[in-house]
Amino acid sequence: MNNQETHTISVLVDNKFGVLARVSGLFSGRGYNITSLTVNETQDPKLSQMTIVTKGDDTVIEQIDSQLNKLVDVIKVEDLTNQNFIQREIALIKVHVTDASKKSQIIQLVEIFEGKIVTVHKKELGIELSGRATKLDNFVALIADFGEVQVARSGRVALSRDEEF
Repeated sequence: MNNQETHTISVLVDNKFGVLARVSGLFSGRGYNITSLTVNETQDPKLSQMTIVTKGDDTVIEQIDSQLNKLVDVIKVEDLTNQNFIQREIALIKVHVTDASKKSQIIQLVEIFEGKIVTVHKKELGIELSGRATKLDNFVALIADFGEVQVARSGRVALSRDEEF
């Protein structure tokens, strides 16, 4: 049975030109899809942290892990999926809405979801929302009936947690 599970993989790499291209090339060259990819410099400017979200069965994930570890500039690869870890995404959402009562309802939903109104115009609202991917998905689904929605998402960022927490 082919069980395609979503995996969050944390990769610590040297902060060098071309590393991102080599990592993403590894995925595309083997036919693996990346559903989310974020990269940022760590507190040590010589290192970068990548968070990669992909789907695959255990065999595929083992192959990805093995291939990533073979890359010269990769320092550490960690599949966070079955571990205790923190994850967040951020979304900027624009809703085209002209009806004042609908705007009020959207503002209430933003408060319930602990978001923030970042722009208000006559015909649209700009919203910032962060949290787990499912939270963002649920919010977007709820406001879709209020008007045309445009969404830009950051992709997942994640950190492992200590076992004692």
